[in-house]
Amino acid sequence: MKILAIDTSALVATAALCEDGTPIAVSSQKSGLTHSATMLPIIKNIMDNTNTSIDDIDMFAVSEGPGSFTGIRIGIATVKGLAFGKNKICVGVSTLEAMARTVASFCTDALICPVMDARRNQLYNAIFEYRGGKLLRLTPDRTVMADALAKELESMDKPVFFIGDGYHIMEKRKLSCYRETPVACRWQNGVGVALAALAAYDEAQDKSVFNDRMLRPEYLRLPQAERELREKEARAKS
Repeated sequence: MKILAIDTSALVATAALCEDGTPIAVSSQKSGLTHSATMLPIIKNIMDNTNTSIDDIDMFAVSEGPGSFTGIRIGIATVKGLAFGKNKICVGVSTLEAMARTVASFCTDALICPVMDARRNQLYNAIFEYRGGKLLRLTPDRTVMADALAKELESMDKPVFFIGDGYHIMEKRKLSCYRETPVACRWQNGVGVALAALAAYDEAQDKSVFNDRMLRPEYLRLPQAERELREKEARAKS
């Protein structure tokens, strides 16, 4: 099964073409440009260099969130556009799970802790463990205060590998459980998205739900404008 997987949920725009779980071509860019300007050229470059057409793709995979609200929408819109009218399998996955799968192979018997900067000293986070050749989810996707996450991880008494743009936030807390993740592995990677999509598809009993119409953003929290409006209303009532 040929899979085209993309992630635009954070600072890095990344895409991968895989044959099942094996990467054929991977491209990532962290240039400060908007993902709407970078993602389609990245995909075109991968497809051209591997002599692959969109019609050759069996499954489209995309990170649905959490992450940048705008970035998530760009990724989902890109997949919807590529898959439109083609009756192809489309799988949306957790950004955090995809990140965990990227580094799982060298994190045996350790915790994998994706952390994405959600501002206001908060992180988008989930905790995973790679044990017995399988990735196990220990928490749901969530928002958590950095200090609370640090305390939780110390209590679990296992080595921890962090990944994501919140890496520096946790690194500077100098946890005893901290283990250094190689720099090249600290960012999103399209291969992780493909692996997460394969796992979701294989485990699902009803595979009819995997289509472009069912792709939806998973923000985990309200947009900033709506949060600020609710805070303003709450202050007015008090």
